Amino acid sequence: MNEPATPAQKIRVLVVDDSAVMRRAITTTLAKDERLEIVGTANNGRAALTALDTLRPDVVTLDIEMPEMDGLAALKELRKSHPRLPVIMFSSLTQRGAQATILALTAGASDYVGKPTDLANLTEAFRCLETELIPKVKMFGEQVLALREAAAHPPAVAATPPVTPRAGRVRRGTIGAVCVGVSTGGPMALVQLFSAWAEPLAVPLIVVQHMPPTFTALLAQRLTSVGVMDVDEARDGDLIVPGRAYLAPGGRHLEIARVEGEARLRVTDEPPENSCRPSVDVLFRSAAKVYGGGLLGVVLTGMGSDGLRGCQAIRAAGGNILAQDAATSVVWGMPGAVVNAGLADTVLPLNEIPEEIVRVTRPKLPLGMP
Repeated sequence: MNEPATPAQKIRVLVVDDSAVMRRAITTTLAKDERLEIVGTANNGRAALTALDTLRPDVVTLDIEMPEMDGLAALKELRKSHPRLPVIMFSSLTQRGAQATILALTAGASDYVGKPTDLANLTEAFRCLETELIPKVKMFGEQVLALREAAAHPPAVAATPPVTPRAGRVRRGTIGAVCVGVSTGGPMALVQLFSAWAEPLAVPLIVVQHMPPTFTALLAQRLTSVGVMDVDEARDGDLIVPGRAYLAPGGRHLEIARVEGEARLRVTDEPPENSCRPSVDVLFRSAAKVYGGGLLGVVLTGMGSDGLRGCQAIRAAGGNILAQDAATSVVWGMPGAVVNAGLADTVLPLNEIPEEIVRVTRPKLPLGMP
């Protein structure tokens, strides 16, 4: 039988929301799990910032719409002093709420949870919080505790040798298309990717980010605004054009198909894979059939293992795989699964990935040219 968690093992949570009813619902829900400890609450962002150093939370839940200092402003200030502290945003699942959530996710929020729409129905509100919030708080909190334990008791000898990339660097000029799979922590990673490029890529870029409908169109707009590449929410039948980026629409799969000699997008409502729709596996498998050895699959931060089977298909077709490293991933689930399976050609920190993509997609110069 498992022993109860001791105070030192509990995940410390700070709850920030201007609604007393919502604060009570969140704290009551979280208190049901013995791994979680509510160390404090705050009714606006300024009060939350003041409480951080005193309460030392492992995870913060942060409402977006609050008086005095809203969640987005508080998040930006928090990230200056606590760059790695997990922050889970609360937002309403409205158009306005989705816009605010995208801004928060691209500004450094770790994840988000939609607010229960009917607080008068407490049973439904608690069910929503239990199924959506608790797993995310525990996932991020466990990571924080594990890192703290590793720092306090570093092993004398590494238990297992570090996993090394399967091959070396991908050769320049060998890539004709790039497909990216990303989930938790993805919007911020994608902003870093797109804002780093000085000119559009020489090839098309197709992205699956795990997100519900409405959010992906807003994310495409945000990515277009921060970079030099136009990013479109994918539409069925679209011709795939070099120098443009395409984002899978929320709640639908995105595939690539060869139609009369041209690569086009296919948007479908096939069943979810890995509990995901859109699924990275679906995109990667179809892209491997079209581009073969000219495909680069990129797996960025994300929970779970979506993309693993797709990377196997890319490898079987002769393509190449680039994975984000553990240190810069919000969650090293998706890229970790690929790396640990020995499928990655290259493993890099996030800040080095944009230039590597530019390098491998830059056209090869004629012999004798520098």
